[in-house]
Amino acid sequence: MYAIVEIAGQQFKVENGKKIFVHRLEFEEGKEVEFDKVLLIEDEGKITIGEPTVEGAVVGGKILDNGVRGDKVIVFKKKRKKGYRVKNGHRQNFTQVEIISINGVNAEKREAPKKAEPKVSDADVAEEIVKEKKTAKKTSAKKEAEPVKKAAPKKVAEKKPAEKKPAAKKTTKSKK
Repeated sequence: MYAIVEIAGQQFKVENGKKIFVHRLEFEEGKEVEFDKVLLIEDEGKITIGEPTVEGAVVGGKILDNGVRGDKVIVFKKKRKKGYRVKNGHRQNFTQVEIISINGVNAEKREAPKKAEPKVSDADVAEEIVKEKKTAKKTSAKKEAEPVKKAAPKKVAEKKPAEKKPAAKKTTKSKK
């Protein structure tokens, strides 16, 4: 059995007894906590997906260690040809949580039971087919009875060629 849980803005796949590192939580060491943003639960092949969360599902955990620091990440900034260089380091604080329980009892109740479809006999199906054929014959008979009106062809005005204008006379400049 496993679950997908959202803790401190991140999603984690958790199982009973599994230890995970999450971003710093403001709880004391040894305190038990519950995470109610359960997005998915898998129990023996049966998967329940939340919309967006599974109602009533809770994942229980215990805070093991609150002072864990992550590896140092180097942040280096540089602008070439300008002499600008900055080097910073960052270590993220983490909390170690041990998963104690995954409670998805109410998740099974959430699934809506399928509505039973009314039973339809072969006779009912045959009657509906006959009705559809009769209505189809009536509509086709109406179409045949009505004369088809043809649209008159539209008159298209013929374009006349544009009249040519005489070229402007060129004047010559005389030298003085």
